[in-house]
Amino acid sequence: MQNNGWESVVLVIDEIQKIANWSEVVKKEWDDDSFNDRNIKVLLLGSSRVLLERGLSESLAGRFEEIRMSHWSFREMHECFGFTLDQYIYYGGYPGAATLINDSDRFAQYIQSSIIEATINKDILMDTPISKPALLKQTFELGAAYSGNLLSLNKMLGSLQDAGNTSTLAGYVNLLNESGLLCGLQKYSVDMSRRRASIPKFQVYNNALKMVYTPLSFEQAILDRKAWGHIFESAVGAYLVSQAFVHRFEVYYWRERNDEVDFILRKNGSVVAIEVKSNAEKQTEGLEKFKQMFNPKSAFIVGDSGISTEDFFSMDIRKLF
Repeated sequence: MQNNGWESVVLVIDEIQKIANWSEVVKKEWDDDSFNDRNIKVLLLGSSRVLLERGLSESLAGRFEEIRMSHWSFREMHECFGFTLDQYIYYGGYPGAATLINDSDRFAQYIQSSIIEATINKDILMDTPISKPALLKQTFELGAAYSGNLLSLNKMLGSLQDAGNTSTLAGYVNLLNESGLLCGLQKYSVDMSRRRASIPKFQVYNNALKMVYTPLSFEQAILDRKAWGHIFESAVGAYLVSQAFVHRFEVYYWRERNDEVDFILRKNGSVVAIEVKSNAEKQTEGLEKFKQMFNPKSAFIVGDSGISTEDFFSMDIRKLF
């Protein structure tokens, strides 16, 4: 690329992952610009997390800085679309679907076709050999429906139509995690082998991905206290795993017999424990037990009895560490 006499040039390319062998081409041009002393700053944008990270790791070592972006926050959805806190908890943070929340069928169809199917069919299946594509989709649907809950892979196998094994399911969950759809949180433990052997707690990256599989409308969900508690916990988890992707910290859960803590965050040796409560309960035995056992840097409740939900969804999670 010629800079036409300018001191510096900024080149922006959107949806870079759609170009075949894009990383090899970028590497060649980057090396050529460096050799010829051209001051060109290149910004590569893309919506496929899997294909972007694969291209960066394969060909561009030492030549890039990765800037991660994630789902829209409550503050952004509120300022741009007037979302209330309850609407954000239920409908999630997809700006393209924001104008469709008053039409439940159109909202669900948008999330299914434009987000879920597009990601699975274009980001995963087109570039990764999958022996059982139907099983991959069923794994996502069941995991998304159970977002915020523990579900063993063996129990999942009993609920899925296609035959498979736990290793196959674990691999599919890993692919869904790399694609920014669904992850399986591990149990917090100082022993890495125990973490890996734990029952996963499924968590979507955006609560809209869970809500398309619920039979309850927004109005019905708010009135159902038990159902809203599960939706609320999943929304908190979605915010945490999305922030974890951007700011590079780890998210776990903790359970020991009857004691449990909803989310454990860890970064650079600092540990934070978070319990989610949609009612006015102020103390939980699980949180106190975890504090005694692991002495976290901080431990708190999100909800009516602790940090307000609005304050939590607006905070900079990095400050917790």
